[in-house]
Amino acid sequence: MALLDKDIREPLFWYFEEKYGMVRFIEEKTIGKSRADIMLVTVDALIGIEIKSDADTYTRLKSQVRNYNKFFDYNYVVVGKSHAKHIEEHVPDFWGIVSCYEGEDDLVFELVRMPQPNPKVKPDNKLSILWRRELNTISQQCLKYKYTHLSKMALRKKILENIDKDQLDLLISRELFNRDYTTI
Repeated sequence: MALLDKDIREPLFWYFEEKYGMVRFIEEKTIGKSRADIMLVTVDALIGIEIKSDADTYTRLKSQVRNYNKFFDYNYVVVGKSHAKHIEEHVPDFWGIVSCYEGEDDLVFELVRMPQPNPKVKPDNKLSILWRRELNTISQQCLKYKYTHLSKMALRKKILENIDKDQLDLLISRELFNRDYTTI
């Protein structure tokens, strides 16, 4: 039986919760001109997860990879059985690969390749994921001035100029963990 995206998602959440512990999942996140199936937030990193079910093709994967690489510290592609043999030809060496297939009782997830740090991630793109109020929180806690008069883009620039990468990774993750969608 062919696995579809909808069959994979929920068990995949359990797999990654077990693997990373405290996480937050944000589904269907727009990144550049693509949409990430899942953005996984950990305490200090953003992880992109692209699902290629048995019903999917590689048609858009090249542009998806390009966009994932701009936004995420690590990336995974999760593939059904039909893609397991050839997926390595379609994603960079630093992407993680998880294969999934039906076991006796549940879906089985098999780590084929661990992800490596993404050398192409752009900190400004990661900051662009944050809402204005989340950027304001970082600004108020870490910068000398509030910069409330600046545009969102200019505020991101100030933050990048004044906060080192490791601290920024923690702050971005903290803001995404605390994000409250009921306040929109």
